[in-house]
Amino acid sequence: ADDYVDIEFGTGALKVTPGHDPNDFEIGQRHNLAIVNVMNKDATMSAAAGPYAGLDRFECRQKLWRDMEEAGLTVRKESYKVNIPRSQRGGEVIEPLVSWQWFVDAEPMAKMSLAAVHSGRIKIVPNHFEKVWNNWLENIQPWCISRQLWWGHRIPVWYCQECGHLTVSTSDPTACEECGSPKIEQDPDVLDTWFSSALWPFSTLGWPDETADLERFYPTDILETGYDILFFWVARMVMAATLYTNDIPFHTIYLHGLVRDEHGRKMSKSTGNVVDPLELMEKYGTDALRFTLLTGGTPGNDLNLALTKVASNRNFANKIWNIARFIIHSLDKADEKHSEMTVNSDVYSIADKWIIFRLRNLVSDVDRLMDGYQYGEAGRQVHDFLWNEFADWYLELAKVQLEQDASAANATLKILFEVFDTSLRLLHPFIPFVTEETWQHLSEAFKESKVGIEPQDGWPEALIIASWPRFDEGLTPDYQKSAEQFEQMRELIRRIRAIRSEYGVPAARRIPASISAGDQATLVESQRPILSFLARLDESSLAIEQELPIPEGAVTIVLGEITVYLPLSGLVDIEQERGRLTKELAELDKQISRVNTLLQGEFAAKAPKEVVERERQKLARFESSRIELQVRLESFE
Repeated sequence: ADDYVDIEFGTGALKVTPGHDPNDFEIGQRHNLAIVNVMNKDATMSAAAGPYAGLDRFECRQKLWRDMEEAGLTVRKESYKVNIPRSQRGGEVIEPLVSWQWFVDAEPMAKMSLAAVHSGRIKIVPNHFEKVWNNWLENIQPWCISRQLWWGHRIPVWYCQECGHLTVSTSDPTACEECGSPKIEQDPDVLDTWFSSALWPFSTLGWPDETADLERFYPTDILETGYDILFFWVARMVMAATLYTNDIPFHTIYLHGLVRDEHGRKMSKSTGNVVDPLELMEKYGTDALRFTLLTGGTPGNDLNLALTKVASNRNFANKIWNIARFIIHSLDKADEKHSEMTVNSDVYSIADKWIIFRLRNLVSDVDRLMDGYQYGEAGRQVHDFLWNEFADWYLELAKVQLEQDASAANATLKILFEVFDTSLRLLHPFIPFVTEETWQHLSEAFKESKVGIEPQDGWPEALIIASWPRFDEGLTPDYQKSAEQFEQMRELIRRIRAIRSEYGVPAARRIPASISAGDQATLVESQRPILSFLARLDESSLAIEQELPIPEGAVTIVLGEITVYLPLSGLVDIEQERGRLTKELAELDKQISRVNTLLQGEFAAKAPKEVVERERQKLARFESSRIELQVRLESFE
């Protein structure tokens, strides 16, 4: 009649074995049933098994069924699946047995640990794991802390063979504390691993003594670990700390996910998909693997480890080294040219101000992401900035600026150093070995050069003890304006490169061009060397004016009030060009419609004035581009 029995399953009657099943044990406790253990620890049947004593457990089951069949006690056989517990390591079938063990009443500790999280004293990142925390600790059971293992902390209990008294002591006793008999024997069991490791946050600092280390470092700040041991280890540390020290062990629990193979499968020897980190480190480098693990996932989510990604991050490490080589080589050339170097920020180009403005925003974004425990995204942003903006763009145009007069060249050198120095500092937590080695070479080169450039914190002995970059709030509005202007030049260069690629123009071939730039003619003219170098234009024939006639058979690129004509004679397919312009026109119409909808809706009333103004300026550029495209399209009619 117990509630555990399901009347709809089988016959509706249940055989209860309190000594060999956890659920049956609970039933036995409720109904005061006798606990009979019919199995020995070597999985053979005990004397309580009667005529089956001494048989192996599997042999016993077979013989028992045969005996029942011979006695006419069976009705029929039915096949159905059951859940059988097996050892994780060896795969053996596990047989539950009732045994004497040591237990701790964990409920008081669990309540204190729940309160620590609910009150906000401890923060779990990501916070959805608070549900897991609550589920474990609100349904806490007495904690079995004794284990029958070969290795571990011994249970500090001694049994007296004379009077049966249990002596508990922090030091080894020589006699029973009750009767004084020397015939005492320590419990052979050891403590549960998690019981021992729960003491880690404070026991490593000298607790229970009031040590200087305990005073200085306890409680600590952040615990970083996998979500799979949130209860087994993390909760036990909080439980132990609140009980023994009356304090929390740390204020934040940061949980990472599991590392799986590239197909999302859990790594296991039986599947054959285990990736040995030592082999990856040997093949791709320690930093490449470290950066992949740090940036490849998000808090609390599993990470699929693809070898192609590790290889890509090895290439990123190589890129860092090559950037340093370019800067050091440029410094050496400058030393040969100039006997004395001075830097004046008044000569900064719009590209210089653009990269400084982008660096300032990067430092701000990385700080914000690190404070929000989004470490992976912080690393990815530094990676993208260093590769896609600094290396792919600024280093390329620096080749032009370094060939100009000494003042402009020195300014470029200063920016190359400051941007790279700051980037290495931001990357150092993610790629410590490569950044340290690179920074040492970089700093040594600049210390020995004639240029008077050094970090704000002087020359630290090592990057690992250098100051963390600070967000510069002192940039004038001119930097943002210059950044927007250079972004326009970048987009122009991208579009010219795309046209070259589309029409199969060889990369080394310089092509003629004319640019009608309207009110931005002065700006575009100032970027003539950069445009020519990065877009591979023929600078000697490059015409830049406010207004220019439309040449016949030329490919047209429209960007706001700037129109570029590329007279690719013999390379232009008129129908293809008409189709391209029509497609661009349709895309512009979409953008115009989107911005108009924004400006006519709640956005215009609620958004800051400067944001609304930027959208209006964007709309004006779109409409100007549309007019230019329409004129060019009509010229093909």
